[in-house]
Amino acid sequence: MKSTYSFEGLKVTAFESRRAAEIEKLILYHGGFPRVAPSMREVPISQSKEAFKFAKELIMDKYDMVILMTGVGTRTLVKAVSEKVEVKDFLSALKKTTIVARGPKPVAALRELKLKPNITVPEPNTWRNILTTLENETDLKGKMIAVQEYGISNKEFIAALRKKGAKVTKVPIYKWALPEDISPLKDAIKSISDSKEDIALFTSSQQIYHLFDVAPSKKKLKEGLKNTVIGSIGPTTTETLERFGLSADYEPDSPKMGNLVRETARIGSMLVNKKRTALNNGVDTNKWRAADMIWSKGSEKKRKEITKNSVFMKACRLEKTDYTPVWLMRQAGRYMREYREIRAETSFLDLCKTPELSAEVTLSAVDRLNVDAAIIFADILLIVEPLGVGLEFSKGEGPRIKRAVRSGKAVDRIKEFDPDSLNYVYDALKITRRALDPNKALIGFAGAPFTVASYMIEGGGSRNYENTKGLMYKDPGAWHVMMEKLSNATASYLNKQIKVGADVVQLFDSWVGCLSRDDYKEFVLPHMKKLISDIQKDTPVIHFGTGTAALLDLIKESRSQVIGIDWRVDLAKAWRQLGYDTAIQGNMDPVLLFSSPSEIRKRAKIILDKTKGRPGHIFNLGHGILPKTPVENVMALVDFVHEYTQK
Repeated sequence: MKSTYSFEGLKVTAFESRRAAEIEKLILYHGGFPRVAPSMREVPISQSKEAFKFAKELIMDKYDMVILMTGVGTRTLVKAVSEKVEVKDFLSALKKTTIVARGPKPVAALRELKLKPNITVPEPNTWRNILTTLENETDLKGKMIAVQEYGISNKEFIAALRKKGAKVTKVPIYKWALPEDISPLKDAIKSISDSKEDIALFTSSQQIYHLFDVAPSKKKLKEGLKNTVIGSIGPTTTETLERFGLSADYEPDSPKMGNLVRETARIGSMLVNKKRTALNNGVDTNKWRAADMIWSKGSEKKRKEITKNSVFMKACRLEKTDYTPVWLMRQAGRYMREYREIRAETSFLDLCKTPELSAEVTLSAVDRLNVDAAIIFADILLIVEPLGVGLEFSKGEGPRIKRAVRSGKAVDRIKEFDPDSLNYVYDALKITRRALDPNKALIGFAGAPFTVASYMIEGGGSRNYENTKGLMYKDPGAWHVMMEKLSNATASYLNKQIKVGADVVQLFDSWVGCLSRDDYKEFVLPHMKKLISDIQKDTPVIHFGTGTAALLDLIKESRSQVIGIDWRVDLAKAWRQLGYDTAIQGNMDPVLLFSSPSEIRKRAKIILDKTKGRPGHIFNLGHGILPKTPVENVMALVDFVHEYTQK
C-alpha cells in the first residue's frame, strides 16, 4: 500500500536511532528510498550523584517545582533514585511540588506512576515555550526548581530561569554517545558530502552535533547539504541547525516523527527542485529564507510568459486547466507557525511595512500549503495613512482610524494620494515575485472604495454602519467626492502593484453586503465601474464581497474578470446568474476547516461538483482563514482540490 503523499523515489537519509526501523518503514511507505544511519545512543548515568542528592532534597521538601523534560528521562530518574530511596517516598514528595511536563511524553511517563502534571507545556515544547508557560502560571522569583536534563545541558534555558530569579538545580539522567558502530553514519556523511542524497531528516538536535563530530570535513559536509533538503522535527532541532549555519527547509507544525516524514514527502520533490535551482542561481542554500529564492536569472518577459500560462491565470481567462487552481484568503496568517514567530517580534504594521518580512510570510504560506497563487501580505487600510486620516492597530481591537471622516469638510481635508507613499508594499511585491515560482501567480490587492470609506467614516468596525449611511443619505455630494478620491487612489495603487510584479489584483469589498440594491446602484456601482476600467487592461481583476447574494448581477456590471463569492451563496446558482463568461472564485465556509479531513473533502467535493468541470473556477474560501485553524486541515483541503480535479 502506498501513501497519497510520496517522495517519488527520492533518496531520504534519517539519523534516528531508537526508532530506526520505524522511520525506515515510514520513508518506504511514502515512496522514498531510505538510508537510516543511527547517530546516537542513550547512556544512562547509573551512579548519578546529582540524582541521588536531588531525591534526598526532594523528600526533605526543598523544591517548589520539578520540570520533566522527557518521558525516557522521567522513567530513568525514578529507576536511578530507587537505588538510594524508597520510590513511594520519592513519588509522594514529587506530588507535593509543582510538576511541569514538557509535552505528552513526560505526561505518559507520569501516568504510569499514577501522577498528573500541574503544568503541561504545549507544542512545540521548546525551552522558550516552557518559560512562557511558567511565566503565565506563576512567579518564578525565589522558586527552587529542579530540571531533569537529557543529553547535553540546555544552558540558555537554565540561564533564562535564573534570570527570572529562580534557584535552579540540574538533574542529569542520561547522556548521548555515538553508536558503537558508526560505519552507517560515516557512509551517510560521505553520501551527503558527495551530493548524492536528496533529503536529510533530523529528529533530534543531538544528531546534528554527532553528524559534525564524525564528519572528516565539516566544510565538505556543509557543501553537500547545500544540495540536500533538510527536514527538522521541531524548533529545538531547527535552532541547533542554525548554530551550525544551516537552515531547515521544512519543519512540521507538530513535532512528531510521522508528521515530519509525511509532510516532507508531500512536497519533497518541490523542495529538492527549489533548493537546487536556488543553488544554481547563486543562493547560499546553507543559510537562507524563502525570500532569498531566485528562480531564474533570465528575462522578466520569459517569466511573465510562464506565469501567464499557469493554471491560475488560465482560470482567470476561462481557459481549460489541468486541475482547479486553489488559493485561500488570509493564507498567510495567525494559524501558521511561521507567521506567529515573526509577529512575536514585530507589530502588525511594522510587519506590513518591512518588505523582507512581508515577502517572507507571503512565500512561507505558499511553500507550506502548495497553493497556486501568493497574495502579498499587507492590509486594505494601508492606503488611508497617506490620505491623512491616521491609522493604528490596537491589540485585541483591530484597526482604528484616528481622525474619522464624517462631514463634507472632513472629506475635503482628505489628502491627494501619492502612490510612492506605499513603496514598502511595492518593494515586498518585487521581492516576492522574484522568489515565487514562475508557475504561481502573485496577487496584489486593495480594499474596494465602499469598504475603505466605511472604515474611514466609522473609525473602525461597525455592525450597522450608521455613520457611513448617514453621510451617504444626508450629504450625497460629499459621499461621491469621497468615493471618487478613493477610486482614483485605489486605481493608482493597484496599477503600481501591477507594474512591480502583481499578475492579478483583488478588490476586497467586505462590508458592501450591508447595502440594498438601490443604494449599491446609486452610491457604489458608478465608482466601481470607473475604478476597474482604470486598472491596466491585461491584468485580471478579482472582485470579492461578502453578503452579496442580492448584488451579484450589479457587481458583474463593473466588469471584473473574476467574481468572488462567500459561503452563503450557492455556487451553481451564482455562476448561472453571473453567466459563464465570468470566472468565479469560492466558496467554502472557513469554519469547515475546523472539522475533520474527511468532512472537509466531502464538502469541497460538493462545491467542485457544482462547477460541472467548466473552466473558470478558482477554489477559495468564502472569507479568510480563521486564526486557530489547524494547518494540517488547510493542507488537506489544498491537496484534495488538486487531486480530485486532476484531468
